[in-house]
Amino acid sequence: MMHRKYMQLALDNARMMRGQTDPNPTVGCVLVKDGRVVGIGSHLKAGGPHAEVHALRMAGEEAAGSTAYVTLEPCSHTGKTGPCAIALIKAGVKHVVIAALDPNPLVAGNGVRLLEEAGISVETGVCEQESLRLNDVFNYSITRQLPFVTLKTAVSLDGKIATKTGSSKWVTSAEARKEVHQLRSEHQAILVGVETVLKDDPSLTARIPNGRNPIRIIVDSNLRTPLHAKIVCDQEAPTWIFTAAHPENESKRTSLEQLGVRVIATTNEKQVSVREVMVYLYKQAISSVLLEAGGTLNAALIKEQLVQKFFIYFAPKLVGGRGAPTFFEGLGIKDMGEAIEVEIGSVEKVGPDWRVTAYPLYK
Repeated sequence: MMHRKYMQLALDNARMMRGQTDPNPTVGCVLVKDGRVVGIGSHLKAGGPHAEVHALRMAGEEAAGSTAYVTLEPCSHTGKTGPCAIALIKAGVKHVVIAALDPNPLVAGNGVRLLEEAGISVETGVCEQESLRLNDVFNYSITRQLPFVTLKTAVSLDGKIATKTGSSKWVTSAEARKEVHQLRSEHQAILVGVETVLKDDPSLTARIPNGRNPIRIIVDSNLRTPLHAKIVCDQEAPTWIFTAAHPENESKRTSLEQLGVRVIATTNEKQVSVREVMVYLYKQAISSVLLEAGGTLNAALIKEQLVQKFFIYFAPKLVGGRGAPTFFEGLGIKDMGEAIEVEIGSVEKVGPDWRVTAYPLYK
């Protein structure tokens, strides 16, 4: 029970750093000696000291003989910082409790090996599932070499994202929309289709105190994004547009680039390859993408099994209508036996709405 108590404290500290450490994982560390917390720390940003280092600095000489609770296996390699496993050994820590092993091939059990070879007792798996969920972005990205994509959508109780005339302001409440701005701040990039830009002229920024604006990415096969669109002109964050190999409006590219937009052509002749988009983003060190698109682009990514998490906000409203769009369009599933099953992670109330967090179980 005490192990869980201190590990939960380490996890709580790590959670507060979500969105700050990309592309690194979020990690928390707590040092305990004689029943007292003597050091506590979390990883603050990529390239900076890791959680263990912050905790050891706080503990000072009291780190010797302590127990370290770490949400992720201490690193064993030298990158922008030194190996945390070595730092724990040098500080004289006698016992290390780890929530989850690090999937990074550069670590992958080597941290535990170094600690045990130094005579330190190691225990793993305490609050493991909480740690894995906390670092779902890092765990997926480092092993698949693709960004972790979270699809966010707001729907009526009968699954509509707008009325048959396209009216969508607002499906959900102000409380839900505030949460979405926090989500944007926690992601490195936000992805939409050109239809969303044409219909809503969104800013796609994180309008919260101290919020981080994500890179704004548009899938626009024929470069229809207006030169006067907010996402092009406001200079609030970088804007990237992915287009087909030979868009119909080639001259538009020069105009967009003169306004500071990065335009990237995928190899498909007529339509953007969403998988190529994801490969490109990963190579640009982008590990987290928030998908806020319409049903067509959502369907394209789901079909390619590129969406790994859903935030679905349900509003207590009924819209109806065969022509009212849903968040998952495309051709649809032909047979119910082929339907994509999802694991429900949580269902929570947000103002008058309900937020469902779910994970697709691709076959």
